[in-house]
Amino acid sequence: MKFFILIAIAVVGFAFTAQQKKAEAWKVPAEYKSMENPLANDKASVNTGKMVYMKHCRSCHGNAGLGDGPKAARLKTFPGDFSGAEFQGQSDGEIMYKTIFGRDEMPNYETKIPSKKERWALVNYMRTFKK
Repeated sequence: MKFFILIAIAVVGFAFTAQQKKAEAWKVPAEYKSMENPLANDKASVNTGKMVYMKHCRSCHGNAGLGDGPKAARLKTFPGDFSGAEFQGQSDGEIMYKTIFGRDEMPNYETKIPSKKERWALVNYMRTFKK
C-alpha cells in the first residue's frame, strides 16, 4: 500500500512540474542577418568575449553554453544550446542581434554591453562552443 501511495505522489508531483518550452523562431531584421563580424576571431577577441559572457550570460546559458546555468531552471523557455548546429548555423549578425536586443525572458543588453567591440567579441567567444 505504501508503494502505491509513493507512486501516486510521484505522478502528481511530475504532473505539476513546469516543463520548459523551446523558444519560437526569432524574427531577425535582414540588415542583421547579412551583417559580418568586423573583429578577427583571434585569441584576444575570444578572451574579451569570454569576459563579457562570464559576466552577463553564464548565469542562464551555463559555462559551456548548454543552457544549463543556475538561473536556467527558473525560466519558462529553455535558454538555448550554443554548441549545436542550429545555433552555430546562424550568421554572426543574427547571433549579435539576438544577444544584444533579446526578447521575452532574454533581456536587452544594449546598455549593459554598449561597446560594439565587446558585442562582436562575445559572438566570437560563443563560436567556441561549437561541437
